[in-house]
Amino acid sequence: MKRFPEYKAMDLTAFAKEIQAYWQEHKIFEKSIETRPEDKTFVFYEGPPSANGMPGIHHVMGRTVKDLFNRYKTLQGYRVPRKAGWDTHGLPVELGVEKALGITKEDIGKKISIDEYNEACKTSVLKYTDVWERLTQEMGYWVDMKDPYITYKSKYMETVWWLIKQLYDKDLLYKGYTIQPYSPKAGTGLSTHELNMPGCYRDVADNTITAQFKVKNDNLPESLQNLDAPLYFLAWTTTPWTLPSNTALAVGAKIDYVLVKTINPYTYQKQYVILGEPLLPKHFGKKFNQTENDADFDNFDAETSKSIPYKVEKHFKGKDLVGISYEQLLPYALPYYDADKAFVVISGDFVTTEDGTGIVHIAPTFGQDDAKVAKDAGVPPLLVLDENDNPVPLVDLQGRFRPEMGEFAGRYVKQEYYTDTDDKPARSLDVEIIIKLKEENKAFNAEKHKHSYPHCWRTDKPVLYYPLDSWFIKVPKVRERLIELNKTINWKPKATGEGRFGNWLANANDWNLSRSRYWGIPLPIWRTEDGKEEMIIGSIEELKNEIQKSIAQGFMTEDPFAGFVVGDMREENYDKVDIHKHIVDQIILVSPQGKPMKREADLIDVWFDSGSM
Repeated sequence: MKRFPEYKAMDLTAFAKEIQAYWQEHKIFEKSIETRPEDKTFVFYEGPPSANGMPGIHHVMGRTVKDLFNRYKTLQGYRVPRKAGWDTHGLPVELGVEKALGITKEDIGKKISIDEYNEACKTSVLKYTDVWERLTQEMGYWVDMKDPYITYKSKYMETVWWLIKQLYDKDLLYKGYTIQPYSPKAGTGLSTHELNMPGCYRDVADNTITAQFKVKNDNLPESLQNLDAPLYFLAWTTTPWTLPSNTALAVGAKIDYVLVKTINPYTYQKQYVILGEPLLPKHFGKKFNQTENDADFDNFDAETSKSIPYKVEKHFKGKDLVGISYEQLLPYALPYYDADKAFVVISGDFVTTEDGTGIVHIAPTFGQDDAKVAKDAGVPPLLVLDENDNPVPLVDLQGRFRPEMGEFAGRYVKQEYYTDTDDKPARSLDVEIIIKLKEENKAFNAEKHKHSYPHCWRTDKPVLYYPLDSWFIKVPKVRERLIELNKTINWKPKATGEGRFGNWLANANDWNLSRSRYWGIPLPIWRTEDGKEEMIIGSIEELKNEIQKSIAQGFMTEDPFAGFVVGDMREENYDKVDIHKHIVDQIILVSPQGKPMKREADLIDVWFDSGSM
């Protein structure tokens, strides 16, 4: 009798089916676990895929690597239980449901209730589980798919709440109003690691402008007084749509600057401009001609002169320019507070002469460096009050200019935000602003510029840096420990962990945990209206106890989780409750001082959600 079967032809598909049948008939996977000692385990929880989408070849590749490690540890004598999981929250689910329902995020709560929307998401998340299970079996991947963890289940969500409370108790969680990456088409903020995903940064050709900011005569140093033509600061930007939000110009204190007499290339008006001396050749190139003769300016004729004259008049350091005031470039609105402190030159240690003009346009509402340097200098951001007296930037959460922006009101700041059904303008907003500035003698140069720009990893649309009220994890507080632990990992190849990932860890910033969405794990944070009192809930038991206090105070009339039995860890018990947004947003708790507390509206970043296993 032959020990091994013999075959007359090579038929790998047939071989695979035969092996699969043998494994199933003899329960080989189960036996590979049961026959190993319980006190020697190597536990594997699969990083959960999303079952609302079809599997691809990349899933096969990733699972093959996972399987190799699990089988290797089994061969070493370890008991290797392998638990499958389903990632059921986040943007992929929401965007898929919105597309299927023919709605956008703005329609939720209007055309469809949050309850209905979340139910539609829940229904869609396990749409392709049968396909995934078939793939799992056919590729010979060993994992327990009969009892998976599912991230929308209340029992799983409760464990994430517990983790959030642990972070809070260790002083690693805080609320802040900062400039963060924001995706208008997804309607939510993004974390820094989401921007570092492959393909998020890509080269784009944007319309750029070197704008002219007209200097006021109020507080000019003596060296800049009594000029025979208007004086302007030159500042370059790749985002002309941010110019209406400009409130300051930043110079480098030790950088050399020059005063140049010249003629505007668009209006042909005589003027003086200030820019960084090292960048003089870049801005006064072929179409300009250096001269020492003042008569060349009076004799200049736009139709007959072959070049535009310019003359370097004076030299000074950036520190000599700090404090000079200038006229608002695009006066559509003023900051709602301290407007008299805006439109002034300040010092910034990030200013360089590698590109631009050596003078940086500062829009504190749309740049992280901008916000910091303006705040340090006491310059207000250009925030206006909306219909509810809330301070807001000139661009709304959909990426459109607010009503204050006159003829540009309602326009998307990025042409890519328009959909196929929108009445898309022929010219982008950037181009329209550039044209306006040229006509008003506020532009010195405009050109296309290729540079790297971040895009949303889900919508494939450009990201904005936007002022967001968010909850953050204090990553820098544990950064050294993260770096230390990373060094203990046997990375293959080493460059993977020590290079890009290691560098990212070394510069890891606070993690923006908040997401302005509907289908996900809600932040378990309740606060009073004045924000002076807050409570972090770490379990359903804790929430039920606080609900009883709220009922006693008269803020609530009943416990929505009355059927839940505390201490009963069975799945059937947890299925009696739902702690998604549409449920917990109705729960009002009572503060230690007896005030009502409502839940913070945002959800938890899905990367924290699914990664919490």
